[in-house]
Amino acid sequence: MDPERLYLYGLVVLVLAAAGVFATLLFVPAPYGRHQRPGWGPTLPTRAAWMLQELPAPVVFAWVFFRGEHAGAPVPLLLLGLWQLHYLQRTFVYPWLMRPGARATPLATVAMALAFNTLNASLNAYAITHGALRHDLAWLGDPRFLIGVSLFGVGWIVNLHADHVLRSLRRPGETGYRIPRGGLFRWVSCPNYLGEIVEWCGWALATWTYAGFAFALFTIATLLPRALSHHRWYREHFPDYPPERKALVPGVL
Repeated sequence: MDPERLYLYGLVVLVLAAAGVFATLLFVPAPYGRHQRPGWGPTLPTRAAWMLQELPAPVVFAWVFFRGEHAGAPVPLLLLGLWQLHYLQRTFVYPWLMRPGARATPLATVAMALAFNTLNASLNAYAITHGALRHDLAWLGDPRFLIGVSLFGVGWIVNLHADHVLRSLRRPGETGYRIPRGGLFRWVSCPNYLGEIVEWCGWALATWTYAGFAFALFTIATLLPRALSHHRWYREHFPDYPPERKALVPGVL
């Protein structure tokens, strides 16, 4: 089948999946982390599960990217660097920062994440280096690129800082949860998710491709409902939880 047609079909699948995932997660939280519950089949150790499910993102992206006719162009290479900056950290660094003894992850969840990362990486890499050259040197001065890269960087830093705060809540050997404080936790329950949403909205602007916007849409569809679930969980488990905090967007939501 024609690669361009496959790309379009993949976009349709990703957008439809985003709609289905959003509708489901609003009522049924994804069963991992604090929302884990029985009845979801066999599990994997969380560290191994995370590495396995994230692995297609850097690997498949690079494989599709370097098969494109524009793989050696400066702007696509810069976009490759942004993508790998996020996913090499999430695949090979983040899992080793998890606390020992973290809950296991259902294999079904891993399989769905694996499928998503494979499809999403393929679409985004294809959009950048295959077909007509979308990003020549003039793109470096385009406001969409400049704003997009800035948002990507801000979101990446927010995400890393929030993860650091969450990891620092427990002393060695401690279990259970505490109220996170500091940084954007002053205003929202899930700045880690807010950072990731900002990051991939920045990517969508910087690439200005259908694949980039479909990815941003899917990110919102998965992380917004999870942030709402986290927010409800905090309020249910901590009577002294700060009442002024919102779930995801300061002062709004």
